Amino acid sequence: MKRMRYFTGLAVIIIIAAVILYCPARSIIRWQSEFLGRAFLFLLLSASMCLYRVLRGPTAPDRAVAIDMLGILIVGFCAILCIPTGRDWYIDIGIAWALQSFIGIMALAKYLEGKDFDE
Repeated sequence: MKRMRYFTGLAVIIIIAAVILYCPARSIIRWQSEFLGRAFLFLLLSASMCLYRVLRGPTAPDRAVAIDMLGILIVGFCAILCIPTGRDWYIDIGIAWALQSFIGIMALAKYLEGKDFDE
């Protein structure tokens, strides 16, 4: 049963990735280039899979890794939004988010180990 669920999820991910690759991106999202539209859609797909892992993660470390991956994806969203809009402050938000995500994950890892913050 577990193997069937794995292959079903894999098939769904492959189908969605194929739709993103082969469907014209201009009809899905109105961006300046098709590459940016497809990159944005792949980031959305990755973020949805990370959110699924946060909600259904079997253990706390799995959820922590998914939250860390979401932080990385948010930096990617900021970088992609900077290109078509031409606003530099998206990069500043991405850098601040990366720093905050790193510190938060380190604190969460210490907590999950059962150590104090000063150790």
